[in-house]
Amino acid sequence: MAGQNFVDYVKVFFESGRGGAGSVHFRREKYVPNGGPDGGDGGKGGSIILRGNAQLWTLLSLKWTKHVKAESGGNGAGNNCFGTDGKDIYIDVPLGTVAKDFETGEILFEIVEDQETKVLFKGGRGGKGNSFFKSATNQVPRYAQPGEDNEEGWIILELKVLADVGLVGFPNAGKSTLLSVLSAAKPKIANYPFTTLTPNLGMVPYRDSRSFIIADIPGIIEKAHEGKGLGARFLKHIERNAVLLFMIPADSENIKKDYQILLNELKMFNPELMDKPRLLAITKSDLIDAELQDMLQEELPKDIESMFISSVAHQGLDALKDRLWSAINQ
Repeated sequence: MAGQNFVDYVKVFFESGRGGAGSVHFRREKYVPNGGPDGGDGGKGGSIILRGNAQLWTLLSLKWTKHVKAESGGNGAGNNCFGTDGKDIYIDVPLGTVAKDFETGEILFEIVEDQETKVLFKGGRGGKGNSFFKSATNQVPRYAQPGEDNEEGWIILELKVLADVGLVGFPNAGKSTLLSVLSAAKPKIANYPFTTLTPNLGMVPYRDSRSFIIADIPGIIEKAHEGKGLGARFLKHIERNAVLLFMIPADSENIKKDYQILLNELKMFNPELMDKPRLLAITKSDLIDAELQDMLQEELPKDIESMFISSVAHQGLDALKDRLWSAINQ
C-alpha cells in the first residue's frame, strides 16, 4: 500500500436534489375552451447513496472532493407531463467505511458488504400537479404542490480496515516483517520506529486453499489513546479485526509490562476491544537460545496464550497460522 495513496478520513458537503414543482395548467384546445386541469407532477430529486466496493481500499477518490450535489427534479407541465427525476449519485467506498454527522458526531451507518447501499441524503419528492387534486367537488383546482426540499450537510467518511487478524505492537516489533513473510504484501521494513505509517493488508494462504487477512496496524505507543504519536488515528482500525495478535520482541526489557501497556491503550480507546480473542507472539526469538526461552516463559503474562516465533528464521510460523485460524473460526 503506498502511504500517500491511503486516505482513511474525508469531510464532504453532500446535497441531494430538490423535488420539482407540480404544474397548474388547464387543457386548452380548439373546440375545448374550458378543458379540465392537466398539470403534471414534478419529478423527484436525486439522492446521495453510498455503495460498498470490495475492490477499493482507500477513500482517495474523495480526498479532493468538497461538495457533491445531486440533480433536482424537473417541474411538471401541461398535458399531464411529469417532470424528469433527478439522477441519483452513487459514491463507491471501501468496505469498513463509517458515515458520521459532522455537527453531532453521530454515527449514521457503516458499509460492510460488497455492493451494499445506504441512502445518505434522500432527494425531495416532486409536488403534485393540479390534475391530481381534481375531484367531483373540486373540478377546477387552481393550485399545485411545490417540490419537497432537499437534504444537505457536512458528512465525515471514516475508514476502518476490515481484517481477520490485527497486529498489535509497539513500533519496530516485527509486525511488517511477519506480514511480508506470511503474505505477498510488501510493507516498508527498516530497523527504526514508525516505519509503518499506514495500515497494510496481506492475504495469508492456509491449508486446503483457504486464506485469511492480516492487517499491520501502525505501531502503538503509550498514551496513544490520548492522541500521542500516531494516536487514535490508527487505533480505530483495530476495531474491525476479529482476532488481535499482540507482538513483543524477545529482547524487550519487560515483556509483561509491555503487554499491559498495549492492552491498556486498547481498553482506554474502546473497552469493547477486550472482548476480542487475542494471542501473544514473542517475536525475534531467533536471537535467544532454548535456555533463555524457558526462562522467559516464566515471565510471560498468564491470561493470554503465548508462542515464540521468528519471521526471519521462519520459526513457529506454521503453528501460529494454525492457532490464528482456530481463533478466527471460533
